[in-house]
Amino acid sequence: MSYRMHGSERSGARGVWRIVGSLITLIVIAVGIIGFMMWRDYQSGLKPVGGSGTTAVTIEQGESVPNIAAKLKAAGLIRSTRSFEYYARFHKASQYLQAGEYEISPSQGVADIITQLTHGKVATSLVTILPGQRLDQIRKSLIEQGFSESDVDAALQPTQYENNPLFAGKPAGASLEGYLYPDSYQRTAQTKVADIIDQSIARLQKELTPSVRQGLEKQGLTTYQGITLASVVEGEVSNQSERAQAAQVFLKRIREGMPLGSDVTVFYGSVMAGKGRDITYDSPYNSRLHTGLPPTPVSNISVSSLQAVANPASTDWLYFVSGDDGITRFSRTLAEHEALTAKYCHELCLQ
Repeated sequence: MSYRMHGSERSGARGVWRIVGSLITLIVIAVGIIGFMMWRDYQSGLKPVGGSGTTAVTIEQGESVPNIAAKLKAAGLIRSTRSFEYYARFHKASQYLQAGEYEISPSQGVADIITQLTHGKVATSLVTILPGQRLDQIRKSLIEQGFSESDVDAALQPTQYENNPLFAGKPAGASLEGYLYPDSYQRTAQTKVADIIDQSIARLQKELTPSVRQGLEKQGLTTYQGITLASVVEGEVSNQSERAQAAQVFLKRIREGMPLGSDVTVFYGSVMAGKGRDITYDSPYNSRLHTGLPPTPVSNISVSSLQAVANPASTDWLYFVSGDDGITRFSRTLAEHEALTAKYCHELCLQ
């Protein structure tokens, strides 16, 4: 038995399919419109907020992408947290976002911000240790540059560095005087003052090359003695080209059993004793009264002073005076020295 669809039935079926087709078309169009709007919103959310200047943002270790996005949105640095999260996910950047403090501008789009965060382009500042500074001056400077007093004091405790070969020959219990190399060191939000101290010590160790150590040994000096004498040269002569001659003078005086006669060491002893700059104060550092090297370095040192001691000039001077004009004048006899002092050193020699 066969069944033949009547015309009215065929017409009804076609009507249903037309309705279904229309609904599908509408759904596809709606989905397309929604998708387009979502894509447009996503793309819009990737654009810069706009503006100038930068804002410091700290990303903590292990912080999630949603938290980072919320932090950036709250700071007015991105338009959309969703766009930021989607972009990080699509580009598989989530696992590469690095902790640190960043300076981010509202003129940056999400792509630029993600690049900055994944490459660890953290905001940095400089911590500076000046040449010729005493340890107490360096301590004060580090505190003024934002580190806590307790952290600075803990980082300067000498006992924690005793296993470092650089400190071989340093008297037990002696401070880090002379061992903090002057330079500017990079600092981020994560940097501790102990990191700066470690970098500074490592820098001095780098400057103590095998040739420098051999030079010190040739002069009959241990590394500690070489650093000590270099600190005297550092304070006495500001012109680097004259330091090798000054080192020669001091080395000759040591060999001949004469006092160094360095005002720098005298003042160090009096200042450390709380007496101010007193040229008459008798301490173990008074090299006008006592022969040999001072008990410890009297400041930090730069590489020019260290190399001057390791490679002193081939001269035979016994005296020198730094004049008011900034020129250091050398002489072989006391009479010559006194004449040069009277002629060229008036203001400086009264200090």
